[in-house]
Amino acid sequence: MKPRTRKAVPVPAAKPRLVSGPDMDEQVLPLRRQTLTGMTLDSLRHRILRGQFPEGEPLRQDAIAESLGVSRIPVREALRQLEAEGLVTFSPHKGAVVSTLSADEVAELFELRADIEADLMMRSVPLMTTADDANAREVLDAYDVALRARDVPVWGELNWQFHSTLYAPSGRWFTLGVLNRLHQQSDRYLRMQLALTHGESRARQEHRAILAATKKRDAKAASGLMREHILGAGRALTSFLLEHRSKTPQRRRGKAIS
Repeated sequence: MKPRTRKAVPVPAAKPRLVSGPDMDEQVLPLRRQTLTGMTLDSLRHRILRGQFPEGEPLRQDAIAESLGVSRIPVREALRQLEAEGLVTFSPHKGAVVSTLSADEVAELFELRADIEADLMMRSVPLMTTADDANAREVLDAYDVALRARDVPVWGELNWQFHSTLYAPSGRWFTLGVLNRLHQQSDRYLRMQLALTHGESRARQEHRAILAATKKRDAKAASGLMREHILGAGRALTSFLLEHRSKTPQRRRGKAIS
């Protein structure tokens, strides 16, 4: 059987659907608005994950709409989608704000990730091909370059590409969709920790060890290494957040980590 070639599988945002009907002109405006909403959503998500909108930061619809050159409608729809993703919360007094995870919530998030990703590794490794090995190595090489160059904005994206490339052979697309959201929620915290504590060396070594185990098709070893990799990152991040927040006044906390 000819080996299948798989690439990294970041879960994309939903794309607008063309609706068939007798009068296509009636579909033009909704389609354009949906496309504009998607672009607005991508822009806001990108800014939150990069730390341009820090945790606890109010997201003022008028200011965002003006900066993006759009009306408030796509901004409002995008914020509701970001709320569903866990990146934004709505307060009765402040409106939309960038969500903040407590140390306990961060620990829970990483424990959940560890359970899901260890299971995906067990399912995926026996189905991997040499093409999958090459794809994962290519992404990891790019990730290592970004770590050495301190190219902080792309760390989260390449980290997700590496993980999702390893899990793609499992064919568990629904689980990958859930997992992508968990990565989005933890991404800005992980990049903050790596950037301020210089944890790149450990991340690089652990990724290489996981990749080596997958190339040997040792599912048990790869799964165990992935679990410990995620739990270890969670412990380090939880410790970092507790220490960092204890030194940062609440009213300036968001600005301190941008």
